[in-house]
Amino acid sequence: MYNMTGKGYLLVGCFSLVCFLGLFAQQKEGKVEVIQDSMISMLQQYRIAIENNPNATTEHKQGIKDTVLGFRIQIYTGPNRNDAFDAQAKFKSMYANINTYISYTQPNYRVKIGDFRSRREAEAMMHELRKSFNPLFLFTEQVNVIY
Repeated sequence: MYNMTGKGYLLVGCFSLVCFLGLFAQQKEGKVEVIQDSMISMLQQYRIAIENNPNATTEHKQGIKDTVLGFRIQIYTGPNRNDAFDAQAKFKSMYANINTYISYTQPNYRVKIGDFRSRREAEAMMHELRKSFNPLFLFTEQVNVIY
């Protein structure tokens, strides 16, 4: 048989004490206070309503601007500001009804065009633009839409 020494008793005693204190820690009650924006509960109710009625369509008023995930085509990138504005002007002379966007992230200017909602639509435009602009890149980003 195994004979327990003083260290063994001490180890068993410490283990028993930890378990005993753990039981008391579990019995205390606490109070949780939830602070949230009222819009969160409204959005939750809206989502539940949509999930319960998937055939319902959301109606948008004509002329309301919004942003959605879509596609833009980059027609120019480079460090020269004048070249960026020239690329924008060249594109606008060809397609006056399509929006253009110039951005600057040091050290390059970027000219992106379009607010395409589908990849197919953006790729069709890229095919047309290959004759006039090179290189072209397709980006997925937030685009402007009007309902």
